[in-house]
Amino acid sequence: MTFTNDKAIYIQMADRLCDEILAGKYKDDDRIPSVREYAVMLEVNANTAVKAYDELSRANIIYNKRGLGYFVTPGAKKQIMKERKKEFMKERLPELFRQMQLLDITLEDIAEAYKGINSVK
Repeated sequence: MTFTNDKAIYIQMADRLCDEILAGKYKDDDRIPSVREYAVMLEVNANTAVKAYDELSRANIIYNKRGLGYFVTPGAKKQIMKERKKEFMKERLPELFRQMQLLDITLEDIAEAYKGINSVK
């Protein structure tokens, strides 16, 4: 995984695990990689992975079964989507609309571009 400088590494790791849950790689009550496995997989210090898992545990995205590992909390996908949609609407959409206005991009232009992207898949 390539990390950026705009967020702490443990937050980027937590975001990646959330992305994997959203993509269906891990479903409700599925076991996720151990802290050590995830640290090795992403080539980071195990303490950084612990911070990522702690963050996800506090957000009730994952839970720990002592001696068995970490698992996806039932309803985590829905919760992640809800939070990300709220963040998108509050943080990203206003800037997108501002750029659209500056560049005279209409909603029809967006719809047409979206059709083009989906037809490529």
